[in-house]
Amino acid sequence: MSFQVKKSEIATQRAPKAIGPYSQAVSAGSFVFTSGVLPVNPETGKIVEGGIVEHTRQVFENLKAILEEAGTSLSNVVKTTVFIASMKDFAAMNEVYASYLGDGVKPSRSTVEIPNLALGALVEIEMIVLR
Repeated sequence: MSFQVKKSEIATQRAPKAIGPYSQAVSAGSFVFTSGVLPVNPETGKIVEGGIVEHTRQVFENLKAILEEAGTSLSNVVKTTVFIASMKDFAAMNEVYASYLGDGVKPSRSTVEIPNLALGALVEIEMIVLR
């Protein structure tokens, strides 16, 4: 028995372009799977200035744009994976995270310290989201 699920690429100009051979996100069935999203300003193509708070906010704004393009929203997030450059920044990142995902049923989450994130980012987040 074969199981077929239609998948399609999600792409928006309102979030940073992929910097490699991958999609910003892929929809498959009832789910959207984002790639890891960095704190890149989509207009400049550069990492935003500031610390973990500014980086986390930009990541969430980029994710919101991708999810809107996919026809869904942050309220439908079921799982996140957070990659953080230093666990010393965890509390500040978590405060911003909660401001975007703190209401209703909170998504499950994994957080991993990765000292050398791409482009010198302080945080990167990927999501699995219901459509």
